[in-house]
Amino acid sequence: MSLFLIILPVLIVFSIGFIGQKCIGFDIKSISTAALYLMSPFLAFRTFYTTPLTKDYLYIAIFAILLTVVLFLITLAMSAIFKASRSEFSAMILGAVFMNSGNYGAPVVLFALGAAGFDIAVIIMVLHSLLMNSLGIFFASIGGSQKATIQQSIQKVLRMPLIYAALAGITLEFYHIPIPKTVMDGVSLVAEASIPTVMLVLGMQLAAISAKKVDYRLVSVVSIIRIVLSPILAAVILTFMPLSSLIKTVLIIQSAMPAAANTTMIALQFDTEPDLVSFTTFVTTIISIVSIPVVLYFLGI
Repeated sequence: MSLFLIILPVLIVFSIGFIGQKCIGFDIKSISTAALYLMSPFLAFRTFYTTPLTKDYLYIAIFAILLTVVLFLITLAMSAIFKASRSEFSAMILGAVFMNSGNYGAPVVLFALGAAGFDIAVIIMVLHSLLMNSLGIFFASIGGSQKATIQQSIQKVLRMPLIYAALAGITLEFYHIPIPKTVMDGVSLVAEASIPTVMLVLGMQLAAISAKKVDYRLVSVVSIIRIVLSPILAAVILTFMPLSSLIKTVLIIQSAMPAAANTTMIALQFDTEPDLVSFTTFVTTIISIVSIPVVLYFLGI
């Protein structure tokens, strides 16, 4: 029960967003865009500015890339076994490879491990965001009705303010450039608002999901990859990395998260089996209510 209580605050905020969307109805895309482009950059800046730059950053980046590659190869193999179409393959990639490390993983880490773990969670959230908005958009484009080029995908990544905010934070921290307390107080106000906002957005997105004509075999396969295989693979990869137990714990928790909610928006944008992607997000999120406490238990939390 104590493990469930760790994720209970997160589920409460999700529920508020879910109920609000069902009863009132919001423009989810506008709120999500505000959280992504206006709030999250301040959170990324504050985290990198207040966190000393170490070689751990490099290992975390290597871990994120390795896990992404392994999950991609497994999904590729499973799509071939189930004879998935190109569009279905792209949808499977979106659901299996990209986890909800931002508006689900970061809050869970915060409640489970405190501020120290949360700072690490934000770092991996930024890296996952970069991967999702580059590789995710690329795979969505090749499987969707629109024919976006690699150059167009790169341009989308370069328009993300979160990247520049993170780089600014790293640069100022590296050169030990002080920022007036009043300015940092303003930055912190926006940064603190980002996490509850994206949590509400996920609840709203779950409320808008509908299961129409989806291949439940593919949903099952993707759910197993995302919920079961991902944290196991993460643990295996991390055994070969010289990282602290705290960082390894955070990375495994993040790897156990359900499919990222933003993949639904990407699938909608490129018309890449949006029903399959959104239903996968819904299913993995529901399963995570049980699976995440299990992961926390095995991690000794």
